[in-house]
Amino acid sequence: MSGHSKWSTIKHKKGAADAKRGKVFTRIIKEMTIAARLGGGDAEGNPRLRAAVAEAKANNMPKDNIERAIKRGTGEIEGVNYEEVTYEGYGPGGVAIIVDALTDNTNRTTPEIRHMFEKHGGNLGTPGSVRFQFEKKGYFAVEKKSVGEDRLMELVLEAGADDLQTDDAEMYEIYTTPENFEAVRQALETGKVATVEGKLDMIPSTYVAVDEAKSKQIMRLLESLDDHDDTQNVYSNFDIPAEMMETA
Repeated sequence: MSGHSKWSTIKHKKGAADAKRGKVFTRIIKEMTIAARLGGGDAEGNPRLRAAVAEAKANNMPKDNIERAIKRGTGEIEGVNYEEVTYEGYGPGGVAIIVDALTDNTNRTTPEIRHMFEKHGGNLGTPGSVRFQFEKKGYFAVEKKSVGEDRLMELVLEAGADDLQTDDAEMYEIYTTPENFEAVRQALETGKVATVEGKLDMIPSTYVAVDEAKSKQIMRLLESLDDHDDTQNVYSNFDIPAEMMETA
């Protein structure tokens, strides 16, 4: 099972998708704020902000939250000044890990992230050390019980999706180019197909197979990184045995 789908599925299985909805909203709000600060508050003329707003809508964020985040970015209302930082490193078994963060204090965040890597059998690398192993894509997860495969395939492929995968037992996984993310989101919304997750993601181009012991170490490291207050996204290219799904 791929690292991406495995990590997403584990979080959903543990109820993290619901329990951490506040964390999801915080992550997207930070992204909209910095996108508006860097490129202006007009989503039509700001591709990064447009993508962030599309992700907010895909996760059912209230309109007021979206508008406030953009206004914080443009300076219309007061907000925290965040700095973008990307950490790259290796976990147990040599798996590649990327951590995107937004922080108001890199002197605090960087040593904390480094400590998490080292505590769980990994090590923080240099910029560019693992990013070449990933490709940016749009990603949606849809519960299989909510829609038939044929109807979903027709909806998303006509909207420009690249692929619809059905390997996961409970979820359909839809992949798009970043440019087609919003069109696919709109197609799902118009077709009244609810998404469990919708985001721009870093998808591995290759995967690293690891055994059960290493899998458990990787899970602990990824959960630790994901729970950090400054973390926006965590990506990894691990591939673990299917039977680990029940014990991870």
